[in-house]
Amino acid sequence: MVGINHNPKFLYLNNKIIFCMIKIITICGPTGIGKTGFAIALARELNGEIIGADSMQIYKYMDVGTAKPDQKERQLAVHHLVDFLDPADDFDAKRFTALADQAISDIAKRGRVPVIAGGTGLYIRALLHGLFRGKPACPATLDKLNHSLKEKGAPALHEQLIKCDPKAAEKIHPNDGFRIVRALEVFLTTGVPISRCQKTHDFKSDRYQSLTFGLHMDRKQLYDRINQRVDIMMAQGLLDEVKTLVNQGYPLELKSMQSIGYRHMGMYLKGEVSLEEAVRLLKRDTRRYAKRQFTWFNKEKDLIWVRADDMEKAIETAKDFLA
Repeated sequence: MVGINHNPKFLYLNNKIIFCMIKIITICGPTGIGKTGFAIALARELNGEIIGADSMQIYKYMDVGTAKPDQKERQLAVHHLVDFLDPADDFDAKRFTALADQAISDIAKRGRVPVIAGGTGLYIRALLHGLFRGKPACPATLDKLNHSLKEKGAPALHEQLIKCDPKAAEKIHPNDGFRIVRALEVFLTTGVPISRCQKTHDFKSDRYQSLTFGLHMDRKQLYDRINQRVDIMMAQGLLDEVKTLVNQGYPLELKSMQSIGYRHMGMYLKGEVSLEEAVRLLKRDTRRYAKRQFTWFNKEKDLIWVRADDMEKAIETAKDFLA
């Protein structure tokens, strides 16, 4: 088994002491490609523990629709930042980075290998390179926008967003009130579209020594896997999961409930579409999401693309990196 030395190591450069950053393994890729199984296999081979980098698997009670690692999978490898947050609570890249930093430090101190795995590109980028220095949100503007959200509804604000930031509006669902309000707040307080801010993120230098794998497969094969996974989710009770969440007091308007899968079941429960149509839209939107993830990760520097079933190459590369 491979481990890492957690004792601080130092290098000398021009008589200055340079601290060696912790080595981590990072696994990213689109939804449905097999990141969970890949990460577990790698963690078991490398004496590692997994830190989830998924913006939905963090939530409790949301298991089926997030394809969260089940109990058997969590017994095969220790998982951090999975299944710990109430669905009503907000979460962002800044909070993720802070918690992931703590987990990485703890794992490394115990001589084990931190394995970051997930498909939320912003979380991974923030962890590896730091968050951009953005202007704090304006509370007064947010209050006004949230008041309009309650009075007019998310679709009305989305129409407003189309006029001032069409690129952001294209990526945000008309019912995603949280993200619509945030995008409008950025434009109203800075005069700059949030899409442009996101494009020019001022990420800092590397925070860790990361060997970063990007998982890929034939696009048609991936889309077939996504369609099949949606069918499996429905058979596993995705609709019942959403009904249970609503009965527990989590409204469909919550940010967490506006995510892929939960939003679609919510459309059916509100009578907006038939169940058959909700499933069709769920498959379509998941495929589109996977395409956007590919686009995001293609822009990442120093990313090593490997086939999702090529564990032998990944293990050999990781061992060389850790050594």
